Amino acid sequence: MGKHPDDTADLTRLLSEQTDRYIVPGLVRGLAVLLAFSPERPRLTQRELADAVGVTRSAVFRIAYTLTELGFLNHQPETRSYTLGPSVLRLGYGYLASRDLVQVALPHLEVLRDRTGWSAHLGVLEGKDVVYLLRVPTRQGLASIVHVGSRLPAYATTMGRILLAHLSEDEVIALYRDTPLNAAGPRTISDLPALLEQLRQDRARGYVVHIGGFQAGVASAAAALRDVSGNVVASINVSAASTLTDQSEIDDKIVPQLLSAAELLSQALGYAAPPAG
Repeated sequence: MGKHPDDTADLTRLLSEQTDRYIVPGLVRGLAVLLAFSPERPRLTQRELADAVGVTRSAVFRIAYTLTELGFLNHQPETRSYTLGPSVLRLGYGYLASRDLVQVALPHLEVLRDRTGWSAHLGVLEGKDVVYLLRVPTRQGLASIVHVGSRLPAYATTMGRILLAHLSEDEVIALYRDTPLNAAGPRTISDLPALLEQLRQDRARGYVVHIGGFQAGVASAAAALRDVSGNVVASINVSAASTLTDQSEIDDKIVPQLLSAAELLSQALGYAAPPAG
């Protein structure tokens, strides 16, 4: 078996040196295009992609066009540039779900459950859904519509909203351009411009709170988790019967505990917050 390439340079070197007839050159080039993006270079032009992969602009155009059609890239015509698309996120979250994210999160969610008395959950974004990977129920036995593996509309749920809030507006528009936003709870957003504005507020606030927003009679609050690269990779939330709480408890007790748990869990995933100031 050959070594696993770590970046675009490794892939292009593999392509130029390989003699293995089973390797598919087009696939290697496509992966090299995806690996050309980084936190320092989140937006690349066609010329920059061609230079990174070591192919002609016409060749990279076909690769980028294919990846865009499949949702792995987003194309911004006004700047003639590309960014990573939502399908890349789906691959990343599937990988996280198969690794130790649940194992790392479990003790933190148990502490969060015990300190708040609310059920705690872990979820990731897959397309337009938030997928529940872990549920730590409250000992009070509150009935819930969610279980591990549940898929709920992201825009209508606290975990989904905080995850969507950390996508670019172009990515959100690509997800919801042709989707009616009227299939969720009584207090959810019903059109795309309103959703974009709501997500701006969610991102600025750093957490999301619902009281009877998606599931009647349930209060919920969610915050995002970051990994070693600083990317938002998952979210956690807590939920309880809305009759057992009020806004002052949520503001004074629940949200601080939630944010503290999200910070500690992000650190456990390798995230180091930038210094203040």
